[in-house]
Amino acid sequence: MTSNPVLSVDMLSLEFRTSGQCVHALDKVSFSLARGETLSLVGESGCGKSVTAMAIMGLLPKNSARVTSGSIRLDGTNLIGLSERQMQTIRGNRIGMVFQDPMTSLNPVHTIGMQIAEAVRRHKHVSKKDAWARARQMLERVRIPDAANRLLAYPHELSGGQRQRVMIAIALACDPELLIADEPTTALDVTVQAQILELIGELKTELGMSVLLITHDLGVVAASADRMMVMYAGRIVEEGPVERVFARPSHGYTAGLLRSLPGHGAQRRGLLAEIGGTVPRLDKLVEGCVYAPRCAFAAGPCTAALPPPRQIEAGHRSACIRHEAVFGAMADNDIVRSWA
Repeated sequence: MTSNPVLSVDMLSLEFRTSGQCVHALDKVSFSLARGETLSLVGESGCGKSVTAMAIMGLLPKNSARVTSGSIRLDGTNLIGLSERQMQTIRGNRIGMVFQDPMTSLNPVHTIGMQIAEAVRRHKHVSKKDAWARARQMLERVRIPDAANRLLAYPHELSGGQRQRVMIAIALACDPELLIADEPTTALDVTVQAQILELIGELKTELGMSVLLITHDLGVVAASADRMMVMYAGRIVEEGPVERVFARPSHGYTAGLLRSLPGHGAQRRGLLAEIGGTVPRLDKLVEGCVYAPRCAFAAGPCTAALPPPRQIEAGHRSACIRHEAVFGAMADNDIVRSWA
């Protein structure tokens, strides 16, 4: 764990109760985020990435979601157990969040200016005039042209990239310590994706904040993150500095994700590799390693007991007893060799 982190999640387990059924969505998730660091959480849809973010923000439904163990600490303060009123002083103020789809996250009946100014007035207790000035400043900060007039626009009048910039402006309007970006480039073309990621990186440096970047796109991870965690079925299966995980993948799931990326040269020809099967239902998890049924490297011991995380090298851990076999098979992979 990082010393003196801005965010520390320790042994977090969470369950959902629906129709009398109990589903374990997160299982002993632990990680920390240093000040000024970008940490990426990677995995397929259904692996628990967004649930982790919503748990940090305290936005999970109280009637069905329950934290069964662990803690979430922001600058040492445990967020688990805080009242809704206490969490409201943290959301949008000390922690900002950019959601996946800005079209559904923005209010369609309020202007862009009103939505940014509302966040400022709620937390900073300034006048309407000052909040409006701050809203204009934020639009200029995220490089939306003609900011003064755009304040009067409604979400449907903006492009997808501009709406995402507005979401970033709202999230950063109160200069938070931590930004959670949940798939911030979803449904954007590659040029706009690059612009959004560059903007987040610049603002992170300017404000000195930390970023938790949630994505399924390893290209985004390679371009933007300092460290990465690979999540599968509510568990962290591999974590470490981006360059080390790409250069020495040590879990079958990480290897599968890297194999599915388009390479170049000889490995660019032919069909992309795919991971067979699907993420398991969380109420139907197998004994042992939950990835074993889909893993090309699985052996008998993999299904006998849940593999504990083990250190591969400094700062790099993997919950895989076959990590040597995984890396050996991936050593000649075009992407892995480019990072080695």
